[in-house]
Amino acid sequence: MTGPSARAVVIGASSGALEALLGILPGLPKGYPLPIMVVVHVPPDRKSLLAEILGMKCRMGVREAEDKEPVCAGTVYLAPPDYHLLAETENCLSLSSEEPVHYSRPSIDVLFESAADVYGPGLIGIILSGGSDDGARGLQAIRQAGGTALVQRPSLALVPVMPQAALDVCPDARSLSLEEITACLLEAATV
Repeated sequence: MTGPSARAVVIGASSGALEALLGILPGLPKGYPLPIMVVVHVPPDRKSLLAEILGMKCRMGVREAEDKEPVCAGTVYLAPPDYHLLAETENCLSLSSEEPVHYSRPSIDVLFESAADVYGPGLIGIILSGGSDDGARGLQAIRQAGGTALVQRPSLALVPVMPQAALDVCPDARSLSLEEITACLLEAATV
């Protein structure tokens, strides 16, 4: 259950990300009242087709984030390859080419920690399938800021390392199926 003050959603994933995101995002309606910012570990040296693939399956708008872009409800913002995605203010995103974190750029921790600073208790953080511990520290930052922490149940993830690492660092996170995560996001939009 999420609080009545949900204002934004952040999602992090790596190996198995497409399958996990397709288990959540198509279930959200056009006009969903929260912005969703997503970091997926993608190869830095080529164009990502993630926005295109998700855009064909989702009712929400899906796009790669641009530097200094205003944040709008009902839109899924994806970190572009080789850039960290940050929530700069409640109404703005930024991109950074600073050093990789956990060998990754974009890094889930970078997005989650910056969004926790901006949205505090109004943030919902979600860790999905992946093969590293990126995102665990960021999810902990979201909980410490009063936000909601959701994790794909490791036994249901294509690659359970990332969700398990998040639960190890943030044991009070809710461990859920993809369908249950979608239900939580729909509930957050109606409170």
